[in-house]
Amino acid sequence: MNKIIEKQQLSETVFKFVVEAPLIAKSRKPGNFVILRIGEKGERIPLTIVDSDLEKGTITLIVQTVGATSAKLCKLNTGDFITDLVGPLGKATHVSKVGTLLAMGGGVGNAPLLPIVKAFKEAGNRVITVLAARNKDLIILEDEMRKYSDELIVMTDDGSSGRKGLVTDGAEEVIKREKIDECIAIGPAIMMKFAAMLTKKYNIPTQCSLNTIMVDGTGMCGACRVTVGGETKFTCVDGPEFDAHKIDFDELLKRLGAYKKEETEAKNH
Repeated sequence: MNKIIEKQQLSETVFKFVVEAPLIAKSRKPGNFVILRIGEKGERIPLTIVDSDLEKGTITLIVQTVGATSAKLCKLNTGDFITDLVGPLGKATHVSKVGTLLAMGGGVGNAPLLPIVKAFKEAGNRVITVLAARNKDLIILEDEMRKYSDELIVMTDDGSSGRKGLVTDGAEEVIKREKIDECIAIGPAIMMKFAAMLTKKYNIPTQCSLNTIMVDGTGMCGACRVTVGGETKFTCVDGPEFDAHKIDFDELLKRLGAYKKEETEAKNH
């Protein structure tokens, strides 16, 4: 069992947890995730590792209340325990000195994006980050992103924070004014689809993280199948990051809706 050391509410439905997990903290890398379970008969859910503290032996997780298990987790408090926590899992992000990185984050996608932004900055890159959400209350980790970004642009649908517009609006302005060597986009699937379309137009290598489609986290359930470059991949073991220009986003969007009915029933129950 893993003890919750700290809990913080970031928005109406998003919470940050700092959890004791010394072995995971020691070996995790940007892009890795964990699988956790609440209760002996609880379902397994994947969560990206946002940060770690080697001295304290802790990892940081950010959770959005979506289904039954995430709702149960978000009701836990400091001092409570997570029944099972396994990781780090998934392939780590390939981080290197590329020049200028353009990072695009949407909503809770800022959580898995943060350690990647940090790693690219520490590798000596110029990092420009564009964060977007429907309104100011849904922008998370803005201060943390600013710390590791040479420039931070905030976009909101209603203009309540930063500038009014979509993440792609802010990103295209950056692309038009300077050379971008690589891009990473993490957020809702529809946002990543349009981000990929934008960067493909300008021939910029782009990665997207498909962590939201994962269920089991070990490749056994097959729910995270996605077509990349015409081949079937399993997000949890082959990813979670893939070449954005090769992802079949239309298939991905359909697959994301496969369990909505069951998720709603479980949460209501």
